[in-house]
Amino acid sequence: MEKRIEVGVLGATGMVGQHFVKFLRNHPWFDLTWVGASERSTAKLYRDATNWRLDGVMPEKVAGLTVEECKPGNAPRLVFSAMDASVAGEIERAFAQAGHIVVSNSRNHRMDADVPLLVPEVNADHLKLIPLQQRQRGWKGQIVTNPNCSTVVLTMGLGPLKQFGITKVITTTMQAISGAGYPGAASMDINANVIPFIGGEEEKMQQETQKILGDFTGDAVAPLAAGVSAHCNRVPVLDGHTITVSVELASKPGEAAILEAFEKFSGLPQQRHLPSAPERPVQYMADRDRPQPRRDVERDHGMAVYIGRLRPCAVLDWKFVALGHNTVRGAAGAAVLNAELMYSEGLFD
Repeated sequence: MEKRIEVGVLGATGMVGQHFVKFLRNHPWFDLTWVGASERSTAKLYRDATNWRLDGVMPEKVAGLTVEECKPGNAPRLVFSAMDASVAGEIERAFAQAGHIVVSNSRNHRMDADVPLLVPEVNADHLKLIPLQQRQRGWKGQIVTNPNCSTVVLTMGLGPLKQFGITKVITTTMQAISGAGYPGAASMDINANVIPFIGGEEEKMQQETQKILGDFTGDAVAPLAAGVSAHCNRVPVLDGHTITVSVELASKPGEAAILEAFEKFSGLPQQRHLPSAPERPVQYMADRDRPQPRRDVERDHGMAVYIGRLRPCAVLDWKFVALGHNTVRGAAGAAVLNAELMYSEGLFD
């Protein structure tokens, strides 16, 4: 690329916004030149408005940027949204209406019928919703979303199996405390404990999975015709969502066929060698005690999903374990990869 594309981050001072800043620091295509946040941070330097909570130091170039109000105007055409759901919906619509490309990590528009809920290796064809979105809403911009952090892990694990006809899914999550933002769960609650409730998480996993694994029909997405049941838990792990999955498959494949599907799984990001795409997006680990968050979640820059313990299920057909990095592949990294795919599809033209 002869000239890098200027980008901005909405909600740049929060935890998810900081992950965007860190992930974009040395990006070969995108140049972070604009940061937006709430009124209390406006007109301050980013270093003064942000309590940096991530490992390492704040990138110096971004530290000197002046925080802008989250309104269309002088922001770059491409903006990543890390905004809290309480304000994201209206602001993202305003940017799209003003002609901006909004790639959002917020939940507000994920289930809108004309908004792609994108996992690039799984449902890249859902980007065909964008012309419909622009016609229906009368705007020149666009909104594309990435899923909930636990849904990413589940759909990456199920994506290779869609060819066998998914009919039922039961999943249980063990979700890292970083998924709750800062300061996360109180230490007296989470230490040596499991919290068996995360507000709204189970509903999001169930509905988002059916949309992501659904089929584009020409003017809409027909949801996956499968029952999905989720149990979501917060556990004392810093980074990395681990999930267990039991799945029923219509064609009743054997173990060798499933392992081959995991091994050969890839998508447009791999074919086009997008900068943030892992070479192998789904990787099967043969050791009986893997994957593990502490040992595996940082591999492949946090952008791959790791599968293990494939075995027969006495209730459905097969069961396995999956692990993914919730703040990278489940948040900032997912959105950046979405934007890379959109650029490669010519959607920035």
